[in-house]
Amino acid sequence: MSEAGPSADRRQPPTPIPLTMLTGFLGAGKTTLLNRLLKDPALAETAVVINEFGEVSLDHLLVEYISDNIVLLQSGCLCCTMRGDLVDALETLLRDLDNRRCTFRRVLLETTGLADPAPVLHTAMSHPYLLLRYRLDGVVTVVDAMNGDTTLDQHPEAVKQAAVADRIVLTKTDLASAEQRSQILTRLHALNPAAPILDAAKGEVTAERLLNCGLYDPERKIPDVKKWLSEEAYADARAHHHHGHDHAHGHGHTHAHLDRNRHDAHIASFVLTSDAAIPAGTLQMFFELLRANYGAQLLRVKGIVKLAEMPDTPVVVHGVQHVFHPPTQLERWPDDDHRSRIVFITRDLPERTVREMFEAFLGTPAADRPDLAALTDNPLVPFGGPDHR
Repeated sequence: MSEAGPSADRRQPPTPIPLTMLTGFLGAGKTTLLNRLLKDPALAETAVVINEFGEVSLDHLLVEYISDNIVLLQSGCLCCTMRGDLVDALETLLRDLDNRRCTFRRVLLETTGLADPAPVLHTAMSHPYLLLRYRLDGVVTVVDAMNGDTTLDQHPEAVKQAAVADRIVLTKTDLASAEQRSQILTRLHALNPAAPILDAAKGEVTAERLLNCGLYDPERKIPDVKKWLSEEAYADARAHHHHGHDHAHGHGHTHAHLDRNRHDAHIASFVLTSDAAIPAGTLQMFFELLRANYGAQLLRVKGIVKLAEMPDTPVVVHGVQHVFHPPTQLERWPDDDHRSRIVFITRDLPERTVREMFEAFLGTPAADRPDLAALTDNPLVPFGGPDHR
């Protein structure tokens, strides 16, 4: 009987470890932010994964080597170098955790300044073992208030980093002019309407406000879909965009967010909704066709869907480009809103293209649009291709 307890515990699947990605362009201040966060007691028992120790300057004394590429920081956090292979680094952490050579309850991953966030998200969402042991808690992007406008103009990677963020940290606001602060805030709100923007110089950046921005509320142990999707923010931004567009036509002004020469002018964010339950096969075909034709342009997709086969137990979907996380079935609807809601963040993929494809799969009649049979019989170039407006 004495062995029954531990044996039973070993058979239970381990609780997935929250993984937070910290990204931002070169010089934005990621390492300064990391140093500050590691002093927060809320980040005790945190494993920190960086690309190479030589690329950062951590204030903490590295006091004890646990294995070849894991060290214990003075704060009690673990630090692990990626050394070019994220999978190896994350698996090494798990192996040392399982062998009780180290202890941690969350992982904070700092990318290089030039990193495209999509491949990193791919790794966390598609590797079978990592998918079992980790869960993506969120993406935190650091933006420099002084140079952020120029960086977004010149580097599409910086635009992607901001567009997919769950939280944005604005640094150097105390050094920037009032005009610089206003411009970058306006631009970031337009680029990513749902991400809260925290001012580092004002002390707004704490572990409590940066972490736990994923689907699940760690305190109540239930999904917080409303916070995770933030569909109201996208709807408000869409209304504001159309108002600004009308204003520009009426008065002859050219607004910054309408400048097609800017990298972020190629980014779109929108929400598709449906009151009707969707058959599981229809949902699967929609996503298969979408990623087959436009996978590279899907920066991030997340949503909650009411399936016709089980309308009382919705499923959560989450995708990055061609890779979609296996749908997660919830025990019940988390609130009174039982609509299907899917958020899209895309690059060079207009809302109309996705919306018309979605409505065709739902059987919504419309003039001059292929129906479901036309799509599934000849899915090569629906709606005239990705440039269809």
